[in-house]
Amino acid sequence: MRVYVPLTLPGLAEASKTGELGNGPFVAYGVTPALREWYVSDDIEELEYEALSRAALASLRLLAADSGAARRRVVIAVDVPDGAATADPDRGLDPRTLGEVTVAGTLRLAKAAAVHVDADDAEVDVAAAAQALEAADGGDDDAQFLVDETDDHELLWYATQEIPNLVHLA
Repeated sequence: MRVYVPLTLPGLAEASKTGELGNGPFVAYGVTPALREWYVSDDIEELEYEALSRAALASLRLLAADSGAARRRVVIAVDVPDGAATADPDRGLDPRTLGEVTVAGTLRLAKAAAVHVDADDAEVDVAAAAQALEAADGGDDDAQFLVDETDDHELLWYATQEIPNLVHLA
């Protein structure tokens, strides 16, 4: 199963230093049965893109909690063995947690398939969205609009060999 681990650039720098992602158990995102049912598609690429998008939102939440981090969302794609990531069927019914999985243990960064990071032109919108996130969660439509604006910015794909260059952005 491919999972998408939300991070920040400082989190990526720490993972690069330690060689590990997460300190299990931790939350990541993947194609869960609930996500499949909600999205109503059998196209695995579309489903994985949706899981990636949900991880990007989780990365935005990490940024909202860390005002010192560069305003770029970061998601690491990692293929894990069957059973290493599990979805809670009860939480899967909540639209806010669709695609959420729990990874039981630590993942080696060397096993990552790719890194997805915002381009520098996304920083203004990502900063505004991180600041508006709490209000959006409270039902403020204007704040939700700012959060949704980040969807206009595609996360760029980087090979894992490029992580040292990305860490310098932190």
